[in-house]
Amino acid sequence: MAKEKNSGFSSSAGLMRYFDVEDDRGLKINPRLVIGAAIAFTVLILLLPVFIPM
Repeated sequence: MAKEKNSGFSSSAGLMRYFDVEDDRGLKINPRLVIGAAIAFTVLILLLPVFIPM
């Protein structure tokens, strides 16, 4: 019977290296701006039938 090789957390090691690196080339957006835009879009969608009846 072959012994099982104990490789530890090799499957998650790649993810740790991936998320450990910061990419400075991407667009930086404040999280509050994203939440505010989502709330504003939701309010717009909810109020749209009031001003443009179908």
